[in-house]
Amino acid sequence: MYKSKMLAMACCGALLAGCGTITRGSNDTWVVETTPAGASVSTSNGYQCESTPCAIKMPRRSEFVATITLDGYQTHRVNVTYQASTAGGTAMAGNVLVGGLIGAGVDAYSGSMNDLVPNPVHVALVPVSATTAAAPAPAETEVLDDAATDDGGMAESDLTGE
Repeated sequence: MYKSKMLAMACCGALLAGCGTITRGSNDTWVVETTPAGASVSTSNGYQCESTPCAIKMPRRSEFVATITLDGYQTHRVNVTYQASTAGGTAMAGNVLVGGLIGAGVDAYSGSMNDLVPNPVHVALVPVSATTAAAPAPAETEVLDDAATDDGGMAESDLTGE
């Protein structure tokens, strides 16, 4: 009887070891680094951090837009999504090989087989003054007075009848 209990516990352990939800969890840590540091980050799914560099723990199945702001610098937006990771795929394969179809379903539902991308995010913030200095100056145009022209403001084709 003791041996059958030990065998059952070993089998359960093997099944759980392949489960990405157990080994990886359903949350990921998303990292933001900026140059210069000290920018604030807010995401369209409600997460935020006060000052970069920072790490935000959120569900692996998140898709959002991160807005990065710092006084004196242009606002920067980053689209973040998720994709199946190598480690998550390995955990899923472990579920299938060991026969844990329930575990495979749980992993697919929880998103534990996914990673947020891009992660980490590295942003070089651009000073606001750099954008105004880089913009080309408007070209100066000369306005001709119609009265000062010989043809009274008519085009050459109007004079020749063409």
